[in-house]
Amino acid sequence: MTQMLLEDLYRLMKTGHVQAQGIVDTMTQPVVVIDQNFCVTTANNAFIRAFKVNRDDIIAQDFFGLGNGQWDIPELRQLISTIIPRAAAVIGFEVRHDFPTIGQRTFLVDARRLLHPDDNSPNILVIFDDVTERRRHDAEMDFIVAEMRHRMKNMAAVVRAVVMNTRADEPAVADFKEALIGRLDVTFKAQDIAARAESVDFEFLVTQAVGATVSERLECSGPAAEMPSTKVPPVSMMFHELATNAIKHGAISTPVGRIRVSWDVVSGPNGRKLVVCQWREEGGPSVSPPKRKGYGTELIEGLAAHVAASVELEYHSQGFVAVMKIPV
Repeated sequence: MTQMLLEDLYRLMKTGHVQAQGIVDTMTQPVVVIDQNFCVTTANNAFIRAFKVNRDDIIAQDFFGLGNGQWDIPELRQLISTIIPRAAAVIGFEVRHDFPTIGQRTFLVDARRLLHPDDNSPNILVIFDDVTERRRHDAEMDFIVAEMRHRMKNMAAVVRAVVMNTRADEPAVADFKEALIGRLDVTFKAQDIAARAESVDFEFLVTQAVGATVSERLECSGPAAEMPSTKVPPVSMMFHELATNAIKHGAISTPVGRIRVSWDVVSGPNGRKLVVCQWREEGGPSVSPPKRKGYGTELIEGLAAHVAASVELEYHSQGFVAVMKIPV
């Protein structure tokens, strides 16, 4: 039940009882009106069905005494007897209770104080939104996500152990092993971060992806921006590759080198929001375009294409620059 619907219903009930009663009876959410003595004056059909009561048994009866006191819930009594007289409206007040007739349920309660147009006697309009199944579904999804994260961590540990215990006598094999472990680590970490929420703060994503060595010499600047969880793993890997290159060949390979990451959020040609990010290396060795495209570059470009982003790699003599445009 939204604020607008509650306000509309409130206005109807002030202006015309017959019209309002007709609207109330068609509503799918349980609605009840209580007078200043907490006696029921109106209950719609949805309330009768939801709580398995007879209309004649509840009209003019003490609301808190209905069903042998099943409505005498401390949280609800506090809402109706204390909060409502002091506030114009309360939206989304959550009540959990084990009802004798319908079992354990969870409701979001919206309530509004009414003044009757004839005698100004205060009534209270109460609307119940049954969210029991929604809460149960949310709890089940939380359990599934937690179990998936646990299994992913176990799998990550196994894969990492296999790679770590693989012999690497040759320098080339050792380099490959080191690069593979780094990519595995950032991938599993990104998956874990993505599983926690629907979106992730962009600056947090960058600092986590580049690792401790680079983050010590990293400067970030830009407005608040959120990255959808589905894009966290590939975007994290892009920044990891940039950081790895900076450690081996770029600014972090020198004692005074630094990296500045700046971004802005703009509207793209089709109206979609873009995070336009610049990775700029300073104080490192002089760089020039490579004679051939390495695997790291191919990986960055492939990951960018995977998330419908674009990336431009610029090799200036004063430092490497990467410009990424990522749709969010």
